[in-house]
Amino acid sequence: MPQIPYILSVVTFLPLVGAGLILLARLFNKAGADGAARWIALLTTVVTLAVSAVLVATFDPSSAAYQFVERYVWFVGAQYHMGVDGISILFVLLTAFLMPICILASWNTIRDRVVDYMIAFLVLETLVIGVFTSLDLFLFYIFFEGTLVPMFIIIGVWGGANRIYASYKFFLYTLLGSVLMLLAMLWMAAETGTTSIPALKEYAFSAEAQPLLWLAFFASFAVKMPMWPVHTWLPDAHVQAPTAGSVILAGILLKLGGYGFLLFNLPMFPQASQMFAPLVFTLSVIAIVYTSLVAFRQTDMKKLIAYSSVAHMGFVTMGIFAGNDQGVQGAVFQMLSHGLISGALFLCVGVVYDRMHTREIALYGGLTARMPWFAAIFMLFTMANVGLPGTSGFIGEILTMVGIYEVSTWTALFAASGVIFSAVYALTLYRNVMFGEITNPAMKAITDVDRRELLIFAPLIIGTLWLGVQPGLVLDYTAASVEALTTAYRAAIGG
Repeated sequence: MPQIPYILSVVTFLPLVGAGLILLARLFNKAGADGAARWIALLTTVVTLAVSAVLVATFDPSSAAYQFVERYVWFVGAQYHMGVDGISILFVLLTAFLMPICILASWNTIRDRVVDYMIAFLVLETLVIGVFTSLDLFLFYIFFEGTLVPMFIIIGVWGGANRIYASYKFFLYTLLGSVLMLLAMLWMAAETGTTSIPALKEYAFSAEAQPLLWLAFFASFAVKMPMWPVHTWLPDAHVQAPTAGSVILAGILLKLGGYGFLLFNLPMFPQASQMFAPLVFTLSVIAIVYTSLVAFRQTDMKKLIAYSSVAHMGFVTMGIFAGNDQGVQGAVFQMLSHGLISGALFLCVGVVYDRMHTREIALYGGLTARMPWFAAIFMLFTMANVGLPGTSGFIGEILTMVGIYEVSTWTALFAASGVIFSAVYALTLYRNVMFGEITNPAMKAITDVDRRELLIFAPLIIGTLWLGVQPGLVLDYTAASVEALTTAYRAAIGG
């Protein structure tokens, strides 16, 4: 199928067009601006998803080369250079897939400053898609850092009681890590005379420069993942963020760190990646085991799921720096799967929070009697989060462990124990919330999921089960790009 010209620019900046239409609607009809904002945001995100689907349908998965490339001189030293490969195109689709769900999830729950809220989400969508489509250093940096602003606003304006603290902590943690990355980018551009990411992948940086450059990029992406011990901003941000904000934070923004490792650290600094791999494996294992134990002791549902996200991202970093096909394939699959599952779990928490206005686990119990449909949905995503075979959560974890087993048996052994720990905290949460007697009188009037909520969960259920039984839907797209990446990595380290 022929590739459509300028489709990457369309899919990237289409949400900004929707944001502009919302501003015009408020300008000409202030009384009905909130309703118009909801419908325009929903329509815009649905159209963006449709364009993303066309993008994926016209992509040639047999090629490892960047496709749909657009390249123009932007200013001296930088270019407007965009393109996607088999890895980045799936993250574009994931972003476009989750955004309409977030808009629907906010339909009745956000009542203050609705126009500003919808604009923030549309701007965030443009910036995130821009990260996955950028092939120029400085264009990537602008999109990457730009994502902080709308997320900072979403948490700080529509978050919980302690939202200001959480939003500033999120902003400062991620910004400080990225300062070193910017310095590294400036040095790389001066050293090589180019800001083209594909060209930089082919450039052989000296053995002396690679460790410093690797650490500079690692400082930024490790915070974004987040890896232990720079993960402490995530539970606070999740607890204070509105439900849709948590979905985007866990479903998409955490993936920017893993994507950064695949785009920069592994291909550009292979010798340093090999040198620091034991450090990454150690931090990954600590993240998997320690944060699983911390999750078990949480009393807030959102905070428990937030810590589980840190544990699952440990599998991602472990798989990436295994440097083999299974590890990297598993890491990419795990990120995509986690985007669906963690987003769904935060939506599950949002369903009961909208009814009870509390996330304290101790105040729940016996929900199966009042909410049987919700109990079934929550069970599905709880088991997927644990890694039950037949769900997408299983594929990513098993592939990363196969990949790491080839490199470090001990790392694989400790990581496997994390799977057991995840079952402990996840099933304990389910038991405490769903079974037992209804002790809270307010719960006796609680209602099951409505049609809007079922509509929100339906695509996530389909995606989780479909990828669980048909992993080739992802693996076939990423195979060529992953093979090219790992082949170049092994050649560079003499493997």
